[in-house]
Amino acid sequence: MTLFGLSEPVIRLLAFSTIFITLAAIELLAPRLEREEMRGAFKSRRWVTNLAMVVLSSVALRIVFPLAAVGTALWAQSQGYGLFPMLGLPLWAAGIVSFILLDFAVWLEHVVSHKWPWLWRIHRMHHADTGFDLTTALRFHPLEIVLSMFWKAAVIIALGVPPVAVLVFEIVLNGAAMFNHANIKLPKPVDAVLRLIIVTPDMHRIHHSTDPRETDSNYGFNLAIWDRLFSTYTETPRRGDTGIEIGLSEWRDKRTASLGWALALPFRFAPKAKPKDTSDQ
Repeated sequence: MTLFGLSEPVIRLLAFSTIFITLAAIELLAPRLEREEMRGAFKSRRWVTNLAMVVLSSVALRIVFPLAAVGTALWAQSQGYGLFPMLGLPLWAAGIVSFILLDFAVWLEHVVSHKWPWLWRIHRMHHADTGFDLTTALRFHPLEIVLSMFWKAAVIIALGVPPVAVLVFEIVLNGAAMFNHANIKLPKPVDAVLRLIIVTPDMHRIHHSTDPRETDSNYGFNLAIWDRLFSTYTETPRRGDTGIEIGLSEWRDKRTASLGWALALPFRFAPKAKPKDTSDQ
């Protein structure tokens, strides 16, 4: 697929690079949290691991699912599959509805990945990052990326999503995920307005809290409506925006920044919780 004379991979790479460089610069100039995990040698280890995940996931996706999302849409279009072609919706209407429904599908997949234990074992690698910046948005296990693509492909085929709508959605979703994982500080009034429509960093950071009650909220990656609509919205973390503890309570050391450790996490058992000391009670 080409747009403005550029192929899909080139368009996506240009969009990714522009958004990544812009957010990285803002993180450097106006960080939200100043912690060891977000600076120095630890940050470098995290970035190497998180960026390596993008490469590994891309390779796995091309091997297992070479069509990817846009290719699937092109194939479905050539076959005349999907609800929208059957209804005869014009391109603009099909595009808008597709964007909204695809966003809901991603939100729903995210919720399910927390609720089903075998999916959580894979997804928890994303949450194991004890830092929180734009590279956390890229830290997904290759298994999860492949499974996610099968889910998106099924939705795309069922709806008959226009290929251009899929391309736009994929670019926006990727950019939105990097934005709401970014370690940037937005003025409170700006954040309050933005989160009525889209997911902001302060809103999504709550989802990465070690507190399970907070992790089980704010699932959105792009549109903010779904968490409000399904009562999974948390406005502020219990420890405050700067006091929030990030990661998984089971693993709180620097191993989480290791690529090998992260790749093996779905196959690890969580350490048993230590009994509380009641000797002083």
